[in-house]
Amino acid sequence: MEKLQSKEQFEQLKNEERTIFMFSADWCPDCRVIEPILPQIEADYPEYEFIYVDRDEFIEICQEMDIFGIPSFIAFHNGEEAGRFVSKDRKTKEEIESFIDSCSA
Repeated sequence: MEKLQSKEQFEQLKNEERTIFMFSADWCPDCRVIEPILPQIEADYPEYEFIYVDRDEFIEICQEMDIFGIPSFIAFHNGEEAGRFVSKDRKTKEEIESFIDSCSA
């Protein structure tokens, strides 16, 4: 998963056809639990570009996007928010896939 490099890149990627941002942090135990399943999820949804957003590095983006818990996901289609899976709770593979499926509908 590509790691976000700048606020400008975030704005650019929001406007791509289909992007999912995963908000996370290295110290987050619930984020580490889902790491092993992320490559398979990315492979199963090739229509999306998946971007890792480090919560500590981009706290201002998290504030603007109302991300108060991690791991969290926000999907964009052509600059419009298509869905969000935002909470402080641990996510399962099934929950993440269900979120992506709901954004694709």
